[in-house]
Amino acid sequence: MTEIVAGTDGDKALPEFPSPRSGQCPFAPPPGLLELHDTGKALVRARTWDGTTPWVVTSHTTQRQLLTDPRLSADIGAPGYPHTTEAMKAHATQMQPSINNTDGAEHIRWRRMLTNSFTRHRMEKLRPEIQQITDDLLDRMLAGPNPTDLNEALSLPLPSLMICALLGVPYEDHAFFQEHAGVTNARFKTAEEAARSTADLRRYISGLIEAKMDDPGEDVLSDLGARIKEGVLSMEEAAPLGHILLVAGHDTSANMITLGTALLLQHPDQLSGLRKHAADPKYVTGAVEELLRYLTIPHLLARRAVVEDIEIEGETIRAGEGVIASLPAANWDPQAFPEPGTLDLTRTAAHHHAFGWGPHQCVGQQLARIELHVVFSTLFRRVPTLRLAVDVSELKFKEDSQAYGIYDLPVAW
Repeated sequence: MTEIVAGTDGDKALPEFPSPRSGQCPFAPPPGLLELHDTGKALVRARTWDGTTPWVVTSHTTQRQLLTDPRLSADIGAPGYPHTTEAMKAHATQMQPSINNTDGAEHIRWRRMLTNSFTRHRMEKLRPEIQQITDDLLDRMLAGPNPTDLNEALSLPLPSLMICALLGVPYEDHAFFQEHAGVTNARFKTAEEAARSTADLRRYISGLIEAKMDDPGEDVLSDLGARIKEGVLSMEEAAPLGHILLVAGHDTSANMITLGTALLLQHPDQLSGLRKHAADPKYVTGAVEELLRYLTIPHLLARRAVVEDIEIEGETIRAGEGVIASLPAANWDPQAFPEPGTLDLTRTAAHHHAFGWGPHQCVGQQLARIELHVVFSTLFRRVPTLRLAVDVSELKFKEDSQAYGIYDLPVAW
């Protein structure tokens, strides 16, 4: 990798994870991560922020094997779990069980609670509403200051409005929960900052659920309130679930809209093809899958603890060790995606891991896909002269966040 830290495992130097991205190509995964493909190894040891040395899995095929293996656990309190942040590690044993940190039958129980809320059919029914919101936001943007920040004009409000409608959260509170989403995803927050933010957001969600128990609507928080009244769920379980959905439901999609737009503006040949075929749902669907592959917003996931020894690819991963299935590395694995550094919107890329793989795949991925279909087929049609208002070197990329993106995207037309 680009930066090497002296290691003790077998007297070998160990690569650092995560390693820094290249200033020359900030849209691509870190060069050091990609260099691991050249070693011919599907997984290697790496040193993380706290000195621990989990296995980093770079192979697309091997990730699919491991992320469906019941000998790996998503329990962040399990021995060997490779924590992303100091704050996560500090509170790991106190985390309430939920959809993102349970396994097996317990995880299935959590996931079933949300199945009906996020089916593909139900998300498709939202497409006209997503289209209307997108057009309304673009109308407002085009009538406003030029240049403007695309994050504020489009990327954040669209998924925020949609997840608020689905969950039953008042959109007028968006500044509050967007601020807390930033804290949730920050890599370098303190344990105290994380605890305060989590407590504030869960108090807020608990209050909404309590209100909906008396006056339910057709939304996810009302459904959770009904389960509490039935006695199959407690408020202590429901609030973390609402927290996860609210943060993940808008932040990752917002980052994808901003980052994808910036990437397309750097590739005029590919953007030309998207403009030409914007009315072709099949082309747009394929283009979105390629953008998801290329950018991989959850760039520091997925992480697991090993609960039983595993023999794989000539290595033995021991119980009590950690595994990081690097999603960007799998999505740039040349064995799965020839010439992965080439952005090709006609590529067949639907087998990417941008939403993870296995039982813990993102439950809201169909909503995210439809939002992206609508945005990328509409934005460049409605604003054909859209361009960056600053040089790409001036953009601030979110290497300090668990969700990759760009903080501000000044655009003009």
